[in-house]
Amino acid sequence: MTIHPKIRTVLSFLSRLLGFQTGQVQPEEETAEREQFAPAAAAPEDKPVLQLRSDHPLNKLWELRRSQTRERLPPPELRMESPKLKLLTPKEAKRELSRLQSAITSSANQRWKLAQPPKKKRGEEEEEPVAVPVLDAQVTVITTSGQMTAWVLIYPPVGDGAELSVEMLRAALEGSGVTFGLDEKLIERLPQDPKRYFRLYLVAQGRLAVNGKDGSVVDLFPRQPEQKLDMDEFGQMDYTQLNLIQNVEEGGVICRIIPPTLGVPGYTVQSKELSAKDGRPATPPAGRNTEVTEDGTAVIATKTGDVKFNGRAFTVRQVMEIDGNVDYAVGSINYVGDVHVHGDVLSGFSIQAMGDITVDGVVEACTIEAGGDLVVAKGIAGSDQAIIRAHGKIFAKYLESCCVYVRSGLQTDCIMNCDVYSDSTVNVRSGRGAIIGGAIRAAEEVDAGSIGTQSELPTRITLGGLPCEEFEREVLVKELAELEETIEKTERQPDSSVKLSQLSKMRMKVLVNKKKLEEVDKDLELLRSELDERNSKGRLVCDIAHRGTEVTIGNSTLRLNREIRPCHAKLIDGEVSFF
Repeated sequence: MTIHPKIRTVLSFLSRLLGFQTGQVQPEEETAEREQFAPAAAAPEDKPVLQLRSDHPLNKLWELRRSQTRERLPPPELRMESPKLKLLTPKEAKRELSRLQSAITSSANQRWKLAQPPKKKRGEEEEEPVAVPVLDAQVTVITTSGQMTAWVLIYPPVGDGAELSVEMLRAALEGSGVTFGLDEKLIERLPQDPKRYFRLYLVAQGRLAVNGKDGSVVDLFPRQPEQKLDMDEFGQMDYTQLNLIQNVEEGGVICRIIPPTLGVPGYTVQSKELSAKDGRPATPPAGRNTEVTEDGTAVIATKTGDVKFNGRAFTVRQVMEIDGNVDYAVGSINYVGDVHVHGDVLSGFSIQAMGDITVDGVVEACTIEAGGDLVVAKGIAGSDQAIIRAHGKIFAKYLESCCVYVRSGLQTDCIMNCDVYSDSTVNVRSGRGAIIGGAIRAAEEVDAGSIGTQSELPTRITLGGLPCEEFEREVLVKELAELEETIEKTERQPDSSVKLSQLSKMRMKVLVNKKKLEEVDKDLELLRSELDERNSKGRLVCDIAHRGTEVTIGNSTLRLNREIRPCHAKLIDGEVSFF
């Protein structure tokens, strides 16, 4: 059968347009080529790859390009991936695929319509050849939501249209308003890239706004100095090493103030500025006897003394240095700062300080009260008259025949015939590590090497509650009873100016003590539920507990009738149990 030349021309165009030859079987080579460069198979679900149906306009344009050029054209590849991509996570890129599909479908539809040969009007001769459209390469710019990245998809020319050029790329980007963060190397290279068509390229990235860093404080003195003693190979501790005083000279730097940094604004690919916050300045922790330097970069001491952190700010407390003993040459001490005694504290004298107290020697039968911690390097020999109080911790070589009240814990080598009240723990592990006689009351734990003696010297261990608070209440109740009794006796005396003065002072003291008692009762009431929990958690740990030792936890008491080693005791089902 002979085919008219004009009809053959039309069939040839249609074969190039649709990718097959009408009425003929495709050669094996062409079939193999079609399979090799067919659209890619479905990508893994976790990849930001856009999959299009085979009849999508983009795939039709790809087939048209192949039929026109007869070249080995790679299939379309729409991946929102790039080694340079920084502002789009894989999850965010996957969320952008629907936006990408909409943009590509719209542009591909328009391109496909333009690539179709014009339809013949009625009356035109059928023998006229079909005109092939001529279209230059087309650059489609796609920006992600937020305009932080811009991508280009390039359609190849149709017919004798112009191939992609740098000018085309720049014109398309400028027309889409993409002017910031352009990949200039890609723009210059892309026109020569053999795979430039039907692929996504990351052409521009914005810049995220960077908020400024807040100012900070760099401490040159620890806010909570470590109070830890190292034990030597003989089990001994050197209490002179525990120096609680952190000396600073006048003008010395206590901490550095790091200024904040300014925020760096960001930009979208369309040059829209993204605002950034400046860092906030740090609050200088300047307290009593300190000040901030004029340039605001440091906190310095205005006096020589001991650096302390009170929870909000650094303060400098002046230190009273006693080169020798506290005796008749010095007298009793009452000081608002820290006290450092380089000798002993002799019997009959007292030291009261709002800060820490350090004694390098021995404390005899005297009264000591520290608002902070107390360190006695050579121990306390109280002769049943010494009263020792500390609102912080107590570290002492030994304690003998004294009454001790401590809020935050006690550590010593030996306790002999003492009354100890601790709202925290009692640790007697170093040195001799023995508790001999007396009564130990601790809110949380007693940890010792040995407790009691083989001669069954009465030694009492009480755990739980708040021993200091409870003892203070007992003392207040006793003082009130004694004052009221004294007032009754004084009122029966003959009237005189002395009597009136005494009654006035005693009644004032009664009012003060009652007020104190109300505050203590209020605090104990608030801690009632906590006290029950403390009682159940109190425990005793020792290597050996001798007969005659009495252990009380909460409301349960047990007296040992045999030696126990090792000894672990706690409250189980309301009873003191050893295990």
